[in-house]
Amino acid sequence: MFGLLATTVLTALMIAAQLGGLSRLDLPLILGTVVTPDPDRARVAGFFIHLAVGQAFALGYALCFMLLSRATWWVGGLLGLLHGAVALTVLIPLLVGVHPRMASNRAGPGSTAVLEPPGLAGLNYGAQTPLVTLAAHLAYGIALGLLLAAH
Repeated sequence: MFGLLATTVLTALMIAAQLGGLSRLDLPLILGTVVTPDPDRARVAGFFIHLAVGQAFALGYALCFMLLSRATWWVGGLLGLLHGAVALTVLIPLLVGVHPRMASNRAGPGSTAVLEPPGLAGLNYGAQTPLVTLAAHLAYGIALGLLLAAH
């Protein structure tokens, strides 16, 4: 349950930033277009994919809290910043290698991809994307730290 709540916080912050013009990174769309080319269906599928991935990461956070014998908001925040940094530098850039509908930086004019590549730290989705991503993951980690500390 805590993973679902924390992932909802992260997703809401990312969507709010997108609607506010701070970033064009649309995680539900990116994840959903792995399974369907229809953008409306992709957003729905991607939302549920993101919730499932968030659950898996929440279990990893819980394991870290257990190994450290402490679940606090600040430990969760540090884990969230690490998580966000790994997402920006490893996970999102790797998508171009496996995503069937995302162009790569080397894609030529014959590419049929419908999604642009994220670029270094997701900068192709806007200059504020790295900051927004780190802030959302910070909130995710803090939420998990608070929720698991209270439990």
